Amino acid sequence: MIVFDLECRSGGHRFEGWFGSTDDFARQQERGLVTCPVCDAADVVKAVTAPNLARKGNQSPAIAPHRDNAQSAPAPAPAPASTSASQPVLASAMPPEAQAMFRALAAMQAEALKSSRWVGDNFAEKARAMHYGENEVEAIHGQTTPDEAIELFEEGIDIAPILFPLAPPGETN
Repeated sequence: MIVFDLECRSGGHRFEGWFGSTDDFARQQERGLVTCPVCDAADVVKAVTAPNLARKGNQSPAIAPHRDNAQSAPAPAPAPASTSASQPVLASAMPPEAQAMFRALAAMQAEALKSSRWVGDNFAEKARAMHYGENEVEAIHGQTTPDEAIELFEEGIDIAPILFPLAPPGETN
C-alpha cells in the first residue's frame, strides 16, 4: 500500500489516500473515484510533499526545541523500543500544536512520576495490597503484563498506563 497526501483543487482541502500503487491511484482518479472527503470535489491531485527519508538504524532523530519555550521545554520522551529505523519519529512531521501538546503531556507525566515510587515487576502485587488494605496507599509506578492489568481492572483497582515509555531506574545511559 502507498499513502499519498492529496489535495482538492477547488477547496484546497488536504487529506490522505491509500492505494495499491501509483497506477491504482491514476486509474481511480480517471474514473472519478477519488473525491475530497470535505467538499466531495472530484478534481483531486497529489499534494506536494517533502520526501520521507528514513535515518540509519544507529542515528537518533533530530528533535528541535519548540521556539516559544526552548529554555523550559522538557526533553522529548524516548521512543518505544519497538520503533524501527524504517519508521522514524520526527517532530517536524507533526504540527507545532501537536508538538507542544506532547511536550506538555511529557512534562505532566514526569512531574507525576517524581512523587511516585518505582515498584518494577511487582506493580500488580503492590496495587492489590494497597487496594485491599494490606499496605498503606501511595503513588506507585512499575510494569505489569496486559493480563495482570485486565485482572486489576476487573477487581475494581484503579490503574492507568504511562503515556510515554519509561526506562526503569538504573537502566538508562
